[in-house]
Formats: sequence, structure tokens, C-alpha cells
Amino acid sequence: MDFLTILQVLDSTIRLATPLLLACLAGLFSERAGIFDIGLEGKMLAAAFFSAAVAYMTGSVWLGLLAGIAASMALSALHGIASITFQGNQLISGVAINFLAAGMTVLIAQDWFSQGGRTPSLTGAGRFNSITLPFAESLQSVPILGPIYHDLISGHTILVYVAFLMVPLTWWILFRTRFGLRLRAVGENPAAVDTAGVSVVGLRFAAVGICGILCGVAGAYLATALQAGFVKDMSAGRGYIALAALIFAKWRPWYALMSTMLFGFLQAIALRPDLIQNTIGVKVQVQLLDALPYILTVIILAGFVGKAIPPRAGGEPYVKER
Repeated sequence: MDFLTILQVLDSTIRLATPLLLACLAGLFSERAGIFDIGLEGKMLAAAFFSAAVAYMTGSVWLGLLAGIAASMALSALHGIASITFQGNQLISGVAINFLAAGMTVLIAQDWFSQGGRTPSLTGAGRFNSITLPFAESLQSVPILGPIYHDLISGHTILVYVAFLMVPLTWWILFRTRFGLRLRAVGENPAAVDTAGVSVVGLRFAAVGICGILCGVAGAYLATALQAGFVKDMSAGRGYIALAALIFAKWRPWYALMSTMLFGFLQAIALRPDLIQNTIGVKVQVQLLDALPYILTVIILAGFVGKAIPPRAGGEPYVKER
């Protein structure tokens, strides 16, 4: 495997890991506050559709991004009302959101565009274009470091850089701010937080809101950056993979980055079956390569659920003592 091929695979890894990373960090905020969110998949799907639809109708990808975030936050609000205000089952609420988004997006897309549940292709200002970082062209001829900077670090859309910057920002918020301390405390012992005079409901809604924003960006990235439009079920299980990555990362931001990069790498090599064949000398079925991320998801959920300890109050509605 030559150096250029390695860079191409790693470049694909970054692009494919970006929505997983955003969704994983979204789930991290929510679950750290004690709200399990199976609905990451549905929020990404709704955001993908509305971002693509609005970007096509307005010609502005930034308005599309705002529409995607708004759609995701609306579903987050629905999940918060069901699980926090009315103290319903968080898992059932999340699954309901997934079903709602899967049916709603196709129905509205068919009504608006009559193209079999998809949106028209996005072009020009209707989608995010790649950014060439400073000195990328002039440094391209420098051995090793030049191609790495030009082909791997430069040339991504702005949402990719936002996703990777969210990792240290998430770490700082959770572990270096008063808000983060309280958020983590709500996920461990909400009664103690309530006794200290801090609103448990307010903190949990804040976490669910942050989750909605990040899922909105993830969905918008799928439809307006990774691809050029919305197609039916385009999230393709990424929300569930992000949940598996979150468990694998033990609810920590830097581990989340590493675990989502692993899943992104598996998706990247699935796009290059010839590369696998040339490397190991054995022909591998494309279907098996496509299934690798999902197989790893099952393995992680089966082998790490017992070892990775979630927040103690996760999944449990808080009932204030009177």
C-alpha cells in the first residue's frame, strides 16, 4: 500500500467519521445528564432532510444548516418533554422519534418535490464546499508533510473542522466549567444537585438542547457536505453506531474521537474492496465490508455494556421529593 493510498483512506475516514463524531458528542451531553437518547438516528435524519430541502429552496446552505438544527431541536424538545416533564420511558421516546423521522421525511419530501422521497441535487451555494487551508498549495511539494497537510488536513468542509474542534470544547465544558460539573452531577446524583438549589429539569433540558444542536449539524453535514441532497434513510444507522461508539468511549470526549475514527475507518475501507484484496491477497465480499461497522457495533454492545459503566442516574426520571 503506497503512501498516497494511505492518505486517501485516511481522508475518507475523516469525512465518514464526522457525522458519527457529532452524534456521539451529542449523545455524550445527553447521557452525562442522565437522559438516554436512542433518537440520535431520527434527529440526524430529520436534520438531513430539512437542511437539504431549505438549502435547495433558498439557495443558501447556511439557512439549510439552521433549518436542520431547528428540526433536530424540535425532536429533542419532544424527547425532553416526554422523558423529563412527563417522566416517560426514555428508550421508548427515542425509538418513537426514530420512527417518526423515518416516515415524516419521506412523506414531506414526496409532497414537496415528488422525486420518490428525495430532494433535488444541491449545487453551488446550496451545499458546503471544501476549504483550502493557508499554504496548502505551496507546501504540497514538501516530502511527506506537504501531502499530509494538503491531502489530509486541508480540503474539508467547515463542518468537519467544527466537529473536530467540538472534541476539546466538549472536554473543557464538561470537566473545566461549573455548568459541566453540574451536568455530570445530574447524571450521577440528581437529588444532591436539587438539594444544592440547582434545577435538575433545567440542566437536563439544556443537555437535550445541546444534543439537538449537534445532531442537527451532523444531519446537515450528511445532506449538504458529504452528499448533495437528501435520500430516504440516508443516516443509515449512524445514530446507532454513534451510541455504540459512545459506550466504547466510556462517555469521554477524547475516547469518542478515537472510537468514531475507528468506525469511520471501517466505512472507508468498505469503499475500497480492491485495496483489501491487494493487501491480504484474498477476495473479500463487498457486502461483508459494508457490514463491518454494524458487526463491530454488535460486538461492542455485547462485550462492553457490562464493563462500561454509564452515569448512575441514566435513564431514570427524577421525581422531586415533597
